[in-house]
Amino acid sequence: MDAPAATRPDRLELGEGIRFTGGRLVLVDILKGRLLAAPDDPTAPLDTLARLPVPLGAVAPVAGRPGSWIAAAGTGICLLTSDGTPTWLARPEAGTRPAMRMNDGTADPSGRFWAGSMSYDADEDAGSLFRVDHDGTVVRVLEDISVPNGPAFSADGRTMYLADSARGVVRRYPVDPETGSLGTPDTFVTVEDGSPDGMAVDGEGAVWIAVWGTGTVRRHLPDGTLERTVRLPASQPAGVCLEGDVLHITTATVGLTAPGPYDGALFSVRVGVPGPAAAEYRPAVASIGRPA
Repeated sequence: MDAPAATRPDRLELGEGIRFTGGRLVLVDILKGRLLAAPDDPTAPLDTLARLPVPLGAVAPVAGRPGSWIAAAGTGICLLTSDGTPTWLARPEAGTRPAMRMNDGTADPSGRFWAGSMSYDADEDAGSLFRVDHDGTVVRVLEDISVPNGPAFSADGRTMYLADSARGVVRRYPVDPETGSLGTPDTFVTVEDGSPDGMAVDGEGAVWIAVWGTGTVRRHLPDGTLERTVRLPASQPAGVCLEGDVLHITTATVGLTAPGPYDGALFSVRVGVPGPAAAEYRPAVASIGRPA
């Protein structure tokens, strides 16, 4: 395996939610509310696709609507048009105490969208996990999570991995692909030396986990065994995705009093095991999220 290389001149405050979709990389800088895309030239700066006045946790492409996204943003879920205009489906965390924001999220292979919420101060048990069904309904499916990250899904959509970063644990949930219902979880991985953050499942069913605070991304086999570790010259890896067999990694400068030259950078490394492109959110009705 090659050493990871920093690409792009950008240094992100809180780079997360990286996905390979539509032949390109997209990612977010959460606290700045920016949706970004990586040009083909690896030395070119990231392009800004949209900028919201609220934190932007993650996006997924919307099937049949080129350039449109479903987004975990602010205190809820919205659909973004190609010009960045939001149409809100729900704001379930609006007006709550402590103050909340949306965090990481992804679409599953069945075409639903999942996203977590957390308090700005990462208060214990303040967060939740939400599911957006095909009809646009936003359902709170899990509560009492401190800092939800991921989720990530197996290729068949029958297993979901969800990190509670503040507790240092990744749980594995059975999923009913027909209904989106979750079964009883078990503990997949416990991290003692850092916080599990963004995740991706590769073509062999192994889970790549960005471990915040350690400068590492770790590949765990389906039984939880640690198979390898990618080491970075940046202390806060936050998001991961696979483009073929190239692993892309976001990092962050937030909270660092003296960021190093590579903190906040985007890294890439060939790992020899491919993974799928990002799944799409598939609305059941073409009018969902469109302005009336």
